[in-house]
Amino acid sequence: MYDYDLLVLGSGPSGQKAAIAAAKLGRRVGIVDRRDMIGGVCINTGTVPSKTLREAVLYLTGLSQRDLYGSSYRVKEEITVSDLAARTQHVITRQTDVIRNQLARNRVAMITGTGRFADAHTVWVDGGSGRESKVTFDKAIIAAGTRPARPDSVDFDDRTIVDSDGVINLQAVPRSMVVVGAGVIGMEYASMFAALGTKVTVVERRDRMLDFCDEEVVESLKYHLRDLSVTFRFGEEVAAVEKHQTAALCLLKSGKKIAADTVMYSAGRQGQTDDLALPAAGLEADRRGRIPVDAHYRTAVDNIYAVGDVIGFPALASTSMEQGRLAAQHACGEPVREMHGLQPIGIYTIPEISFVGKTEEQLTESSTPFEVGIARYRELARGQIVGDSYGMLKLLVSPDDGRLLGVHVFGTGATEIVHIGQAVMGCGGTVDYLVDTVFNYPTLAEAYKVAALDASNKIRNITRIDG
Repeated sequence: MYDYDLLVLGSGPSGQKAAIAAAKLGRRVGIVDRRDMIGGVCINTGTVPSKTLREAVLYLTGLSQRDLYGSSYRVKEEITVSDLAARTQHVITRQTDVIRNQLARNRVAMITGTGRFADAHTVWVDGGSGRESKVTFDKAIIAAGTRPARPDSVDFDDRTIVDSDGVINLQAVPRSMVVVGAGVIGMEYASMFAALGTKVTVVERRDRMLDFCDEEVVESLKYHLRDLSVTFRFGEEVAAVEKHQTAALCLLKSGKKIAADTVMYSAGRQGQTDDLALPAAGLEADRRGRIPVDAHYRTAVDNIYAVGDVIGFPALASTSMEQGRLAAQHACGEPVREMHGLQPIGIYTIPEISFVGKTEEQLTESSTPFEVGIARYRELARGQIVGDSYGMLKLLVSPDDGRLLGVHVFGTGATEIVHIGQAVMGCGGTVDYLVDTVFNYPTLAEAYKVAALDASNKIRNITRIDG
């Protein structure tokens, strides 16, 4: 007899859902994590704190209301870190309580400490008391998550030079900041601090940012960030960072020097597998700490699964939750449907971006014909009401059968309303469905009807001319 039918290592989004899914199927389930990390990186230092910080920034700066009340409008003149931290800590505490309650309700045993494999059916758990306890299991799911990658050449001190986890613990809002890396996390924090009035410089070795997004949307974001005094240095690389008494000095390989109060590195993520003693269970990770899995999230060892950020792309909380659920069902011998191929991407910059399906560039490269339908928030009553004159929704439509090939949203509520397009695409709906549907008025969702009519009219005009 094993102690548990299923043991989950890590209590982040994927670990929680895996544990609860198995418990719902009547299995004895244990979940291992540190006392101060219930909910994983997602709740404590990553997704939830950063999105809460964004909400606090938008509210306290009054940024989203300036179209209505003028460019000088602010809710609070001097915004301090404690103003921002109060909201963040409140949400973290509440969410941690919710997770503890869900695990307890489903009779999932919470094992406090850090785990390392002894063999393929045993884990040693260090509870911090100096003594390790042995826990045995039939099946295991590794949901250890990731941490920010830290280049060896950089002397991080969590005050002047920070990573994306440390940036939420800054002692004061910096007057100037260099963000190294124009990926999702880098751009989210760059836009937040720019909204707070920080002079932000983004350094990116590639020629563009967010290159998996629609180019028109990225250009719109870039325009808005430049309006917030963000400077972009594309095709540049940081050679070194020098710490001085009052600031840091970034030395670029091109010879440029940039002075800033704070330097934030956003250099990707590293799987937290170093301390798991994977070889003892017959496993190994790649140089980025990621564990290879098959289509059912099973590792090279049949009774051990891995899910979430620790297996690599797409490394989103949303997809990780579903991976955890599916892995648990497979581990319990339950019938499993594959994860749906249509997964939305949400980027919480200011303004926010969300999309599902293909981009114009991808369709062009694959020689797939498409028509574009656009709705601009400034043409919608709700857009005027909420003070968003820059938002837009773009539909990419197949002229042959009217299928939606891609939905791209920029502006207020983008990460919410993208799901309408996702549902239509997932159910095989066409642009005609959106044309004939009645949406509540006034809403931002009404943008779908406007964009659908735009695309339909273009397709009709071409058909009339082309016969």
